[in-house]
Amino acid sequence: MDRQLVVMAKAPRLGRVKTRLAREIGDVAALAFFRRTCGDLLRRVAPDPRWQTVLALTPDRAVHETGVWPAGVPRIAQGAGDLGDRMGRLFRDLPRGPVVIVGGDIPGITRDHIARAFAALGRADTVLGPAEDGGYWLVGMKRFPRVTEIFEDVRWSSEHTLADTKANIERAGLTLALADTLNDVDTGADYRRWKETERRKRK
Repeated sequence: MDRQLVVMAKAPRLGRVKTRLAREIGDVAALAFFRRTCGDLLRRVAPDPRWQTVLALTPDRAVHETGVWPAGVPRIAQGAGDLGDRMGRLFRDLPRGPVVIVGGDIPGITRDHIARAFAALGRADTVLGPAEDGGYWLVGMKRFPRVTEIFEDVRWSSEHTLADTKANIERAGLTLALADTLNDVDTGADYRRWKETERRKRK
C-alpha cells in the first residue's frame, strides 16, 4: 500500500486565489504569492520517492490546463462541495494506502514535515498539522481497515476548524497524532513576515 501525498490547489487565476490576502495586498501580488508558493512546494515534495504526489485541482477543468503546473505530477479533480466534501472524497476514492493532504499555499512545508506526518500514521489512525489561526495545514488518514468520515459539521475557515475536526475524530473512536504547527499567509502582516524571511534566505 503506497503512501500518497495530495496537494490541493486552485487554478491560479487573478481574483480567485488567496482572496483574503488579496484584500490587503492586491490581487496581482496575491496571485504571484500563490503561484510561487505552490510551484516551490511541488518542486520540493513531488520528486521524493517516499510517496506518490498527486495534485488535486479546482475547478475540475483545471486538470486539463497545460503550462501551469510542473510536469510529471498527476492531476485529479477535487469535485463538488465544501472543503470537507472534497477532502472526504479524496480519502475515499484514492487507491489503498495512507494519504496525507496539504494545501498548496503554505510556504513553510518541507519534505521532513511530510515524512514525519506519514511516520505518525504508523502509530495513529489520523494526523493533523495545526495552524496558528485555529485551522490546520495538513490532514492524513491511515484508511485501514476503513475510511471514516471526519469532516461533518466542521466550521471551515474559522478558529474552530481544528477543534471541530479533532472532536469528530474522537467521536469516531480514531487515534490522532499532531504534526508540526505551521502558519498560513492570509493577512498583510503574514505576508510581510514571509517576505522578510525570504529576504534573509537570499543573504
